Amino acid sequence: MARALSQTLGIPHMELDSVYHQPNWTPLPEDEFVSRVADFTDADRWVVDGNYTSLGVNDVVFDRADTVVWVDMPRHVVMRRVISRSFGRAFTGEELWNGNTERWANLFKVDPEENIITWAWTRYASTKSKYEQRLKEARFQHLEVFRLRSPKESDVFLRVLASG
Repeated sequence: MARALSQTLGIPHMELDSVYHQPNWTPLPEDEFVSRVADFTDADRWVVDGNYTSLGVNDVVFDRADTVVWVDMPRHVVMRRVISRSFGRAFTGEELWNGNTERWANLFKVDPEENIITWAWTRYASTKSKYEQRLKEARFQHLEVFRLRSPKESDVFLRVLASG
């Protein structure tokens, strides 16, 4: 969605995972992560893609944004997509960011810090709740929010945006 928004609007795009996950899956220190995102969002127009509710980076993004496109798919859609992408990437060896690839062994671990599938399953409800609460906060009432709850809604949103 973020890449499609970026292309449709002709504005720069930042995928937070590509900044946070350095080579060998080493996390970027939080202060540097926040600094890089702050530098990027200092521009007039941008798209940021990511879901870092537990790090200070969300405050930077939400404070500087005027619009949030929340892709809030049902759990079964999220899980089908995460499983398909993860196994597909592990099979092909596709690079995600900074030389990192999906590791087969991780896809069978229980620890959500090691397995993106487990992470998506265990964090689904809490992440959704965090966004619902955050968007109710007085300091974020300036945001125009588009909450897309199905693949069809997402497709329609992009078509309308592209048509002007």
